[in-house]
Parts: sequence; structure tokens; C-alpha cells
Amino acid sequence: MSTLHVVSHSPFTDSRLDSCLRVCGSDDAILLCGDGAYGLRHPALLTKGVKVFVLAEDSLARNLPLPDWADCVDYPGFVQLSIDYDKVNTWL
Repeated sequence: MSTLHVVSHSPFTDSRLDSCLRVCGSDDAILLCGDGAYGLRHPALLTKGVKVFVLAEDSLARNLPLPDWADCVDYPGFVQLSIDYDKVNTWL
């Protein structure tokens, strides 16, 4: 069963992204939004091999370049991701 993990907190202020990465399976994906977009700078995302998406509005607001291992989505894309994955888990 695939899960879309939504992370909205900076990985540099708490451990939600690290906790998320520990439970991510090979069919899962992570959507970074809000301050979670700073996760694009987190080195663990490179080594985990999980699919990473970032909300375009949030990466632009924080002037974060998009690495080639991540994809940008808009709000309709966010909705589509929530349909494409079996479950959505928001890391509050």
C-alpha cells in the first residue's frame, strides 16, 4: 500500500522529516510544503531513494532551487497526488 507523506515543518527545526524517512517504503512519496520545502536541502533525501515532490508556491516563496531528484507540483497536482496514493499521512 503506497503512502503520500506530507511534511510541512522545516527539517532543521524538528525531526518530523527524519521520522518520516524511517517509515517510508519503496512505493511511498514525500510532499514538502510550507517550511517543509527546506527539506530540499536535507541530505537524507538524496540517500533514501524515495520520490520527492515540493509545492511550487512554497519553494518559490523560499527561493529554493529545485534539485533534479525532486518534482514541483501546484495545488491541483497536490490533489492528484492524494488520489494517486492509497493513503495520505500528514506529519503534524
